[in-house]
Amino acid sequence: MSMTKSLTRSRHNKMIAGVCGGLAEYFGWDPTLVRVGYVLASVLFAGFPGLLVYIILALVIPQR
Repeated sequence: MSMTKSLTRSRHNKMIAGVCGGLAEYFGWDPTLVRVGYVLASVLFAGFPGLLVYIILALVIPQR
């Protein structure tokens, strides 16, 4: 039996909508590091519209 991984929003590592937690679970990373990286990218890169990307991901990535 083959188990396929699918990208879903996290229910356990959820802060706001579970997007960063879901990405961390999918890639096997630490959720805190994903959140810190996301915030740093949002703050440091003026061309990275962090809030808009997060809202789009929350709408596109299905809940588990």
